[in-house]
Amino acid sequence: MEKVEGRNQTPIMEFILLGFGDGPELQPLLFLLFLLFYMVTVAGNLLIVGLVVADRHLHTPMYFFLGNLSIVETLYSSTILPRLLASLQTGNRTISLKGCLMQLYFFGLISATENLLLTAMSYDRYLAICQPLRYAALMNGRVCCQLVTGSWISNMPSCTIGITVLYQLTFCDFKEIDHFFCDVAPLLKLSCSDTQTVQLLLFILAALGTVLPCLLTLGSYVCIIAAILRIPSATGRQKAFSTCSSHLIVVTLYYGITITTYVVPTASTSKVLHKILSIFYTVLNPMINPVIYCLRNKEVNNSLTKATHKLLAVRDRFRIGKDKF
Repeated sequence: MEKVEGRNQTPIMEFILLGFGDGPELQPLLFLLFLLFYMVTVAGNLLIVGLVVADRHLHTPMYFFLGNLSIVETLYSSTILPRLLASLQTGNRTISLKGCLMQLYFFGLISATENLLLTAMSYDRYLAICQPLRYAALMNGRVCCQLVTGSWISNMPSCTIGITVLYQLTFCDFKEIDHFFCDVAPLLKLSCSDTQTVQLLLFILAALGTVLPCLLTLGSYVCIIAAILRIPSATGRQKAFSTCSSHLIVVTLYYGITITTYVVPTASTSKVLHKILSIFYTVLNPMINPVIYCLRNKEVNNSLTKATHKLLAVRDRFRIGKDKF
């Protein structure tokens, strides 16, 4: 209870997100940069969704999961970037306590959902490579829908519990959050309540929502790699690996950046470095995932090429018809 001593006990109902500093010459540049990031992220992920829906060749479990992952990535960025862009444009950095907790709730829910979707995708690749004869029976449409629905619903109770516990805390004296969005660690530092029990509970919930899916994904890929190495021909190994290489790169980047941000840092870690790492997993990661899938996945690339040719053909027909009149 040492945190309470010497602190102003007047409850605080709004915070100030310090973001990236007060430099007036830097704000327009940051606004344009993050606006570009957000537009590319939304356009890229919605493009993936559109291709998966429109191209019947992509109506398979792997691309069904990919389309849902792209939706999650779009929502993931939308929980943070619109609020950040508004503060950079207007200079108003205040956010209410309820608004802060709501942002944190959706950020946590969508992050946990992405963890489970990545696990479902690795399980899909495990069945396709390690159980090819039973794949169609084990990964049918009903199972795919159950996995996606479960990825969303199973995280709601734990996220609701976490936010409910945070809402019971009292925040007083200090109101500046040294971050560009409401994250758990900087928020807990502003509480004048005893947060030891809360931190333990949040750690358990985070472990269930992040560490467990990470271990399941890792286990799937251990089995996948072992199965690929048993394939006698080099061509067969290359073909099998190509079906999961894009997902493996995405998983490696996602968990690598997340672990570096939340596990590796110590008390001496620079706050600026922590913000930069946070940009990687909240902004850049959702933006580059569609690029990875389009560049490294032959079927997505072919679908994109066909869609482009169709659009060009429609444009040419429209021009010809316009010229006739």
